Amino acid sequence: MPEGDTVYRVARRLNAALAGTTLVSSDIRVPEFATVQLGGQVVHGVASRGKHLLMRVGDTTIHSHLKMEGAWIVYPRGGRWRRPAHEARIILDTESNQAVGYSLGILELLPTAQEDSVVGYLGPDLLGPDWDAQEALRRLEAQGDRAIGIALLDQRIMAGLGNVYRSELCFLRGVLPTRPTSETADLPAWIDLSRRTLVANKDRQERTFTGNTRPGQQKWVYGRAGKPCRRCGTTIRMEWLGDPVVAGRGSTDRQVYWCPRCQR
Repeated sequence: MPEGDTVYRVARRLNAALAGTTLVSSDIRVPEFATVQLGGQVVHGVASRGKHLLMRVGDTTIHSHLKMEGAWIVYPRGGRWRRPAHEARIILDTESNQAVGYSLGILELLPTAQEDSVVGYLGPDLLGPDWDAQEALRRLEAQGDRAIGIALLDQRIMAGLGNVYRSELCFLRGVLPTRPTSETADLPAWIDLSRRTLVANKDRQERTFTGNTRPGQQKWVYGRAGKPCRRCGTTIRMEWLGDPVVAGRGSTDRQVYWCPRCQR
C-alpha cells in the first residue's frame, strides 16, 4: 500500500535513473496534457512530499500521486513492460532508461514555480529534509475532539502517514483510534513514533512494525480482523473510521484495526 515510505523509495529510484539526464521523448496520455512534449528538457530531480511525487523537468514539474493502484516503473530503454500498456499514463524516455507511470491517481503538469499550489497545504513531511516536529505538534494539538485515528491520516497535520500506519501506531501507543485527540496523552511521543517508524521502513521493500520481517508477521493489527492479538490473544476488531460526510467530498471512512484489550 503506497504510504510515505513507499513514495519515498519510488522517488529515490526515479531520481537515480533520471536526474541529470535529458529526455529524448515523452508521451503523456492524459487529455489535458497530451500535446505537451518534454523531449530535449533536462530532468533536474525527483522528490517526494508526503505521498506526492514531484519530478522537475526543465521549468515544469510533473506532479503525480499513486493513490491505491498507481506505480512508476523504470525499464532499460526498449525493455519489456511488466504491466499492460493501457494502464500507462505517462512515458518518459532517456538515452538509456524508460520511466512509465501506470494508473496514477493524479497526474498533472505545472510550472515548477507553482508547486505550492498542489502541495503547499501539506503539513511537515515526516521523511523530508525540512521535517519540523514542533509545527507538526502545533497542528496536532489544534485537532481538539477529533479522533486521533482520523487526525493521523490528515496530511495537513503530518504528510506521509496512511491507513496501515494509523492502525499500527494506535496499537503501539496502546490507544483506541476513536479516542479524542484532546484526551490523548503525550502527543510529542506520537509524532516521534510516527517519524521513527517511517524512517525505519523507508529502505525496506516490506515494511514491518513488529520487528519481524517474515511474511505475515510484520503487523500487529492491520488486516488481522478476527485473528488473535500477538500480545494478549484477544480477537482483533475492525471498523470504518473517518470524518463525517462533507458536502462535495463525501465520506472519508477507511478501515481501522485494533485490539480491544491492549488499546484503551
